[in-house]
Amino acid sequence: MAAGAGCSLALACDIRIASEHAKFIEVFVNVGLVPDSASTWTLPRLVGLGRAMELCMTGRPVKADEAFAIGMVNQVVPAGELESATAAVAERLASLPGKAISLTKRLLNESFERTLSEQLEAEAYAQETAGHTTDHFEGVTAFLQKRTPTFTGQ
Repeated sequence: MAAGAGCSLALACDIRIASEHAKFIEVFVNVGLVPDSASTWTLPRLVGLGRAMELCMTGRPVKADEAFAIGMVNQVVPAGELESATAAVAERLASLPGKAISLTKRLLNESFERTLSEQLEAEAYAQETAGHTTDHFEGVTAFLQKRTPTFTGQ
């Protein structure tokens, strides 16, 4: 059970993998409080404003399958596979070009505050930045050589 601030912490993650037995609850209203720890920012972005209103105002628990269906989590796995599933995603992310991942995260997070024109400008700047990395050179070289790239975060 991820309840209250625990739910908020889970929602703040970039990628969320849940056990089939997981439950999430914005429990604050049940004790006369308001959601905190950034739930009022993350939850509407994940599930939409209407669903976020419902979950925060009713304080009802959300089971793993519903959490997946509404976008609260990215994946649901059997309880016995949770550790290996999260490790696999972490290993995959660690093998990718860190600067490109960082720039992508920034672009996505800031996209809510920008106009389309501003976003296109930010993308162009980020693309130019990523294009000057050693990882970009490695990615293109590996593609041309038909091999898996070995990124170093440079």
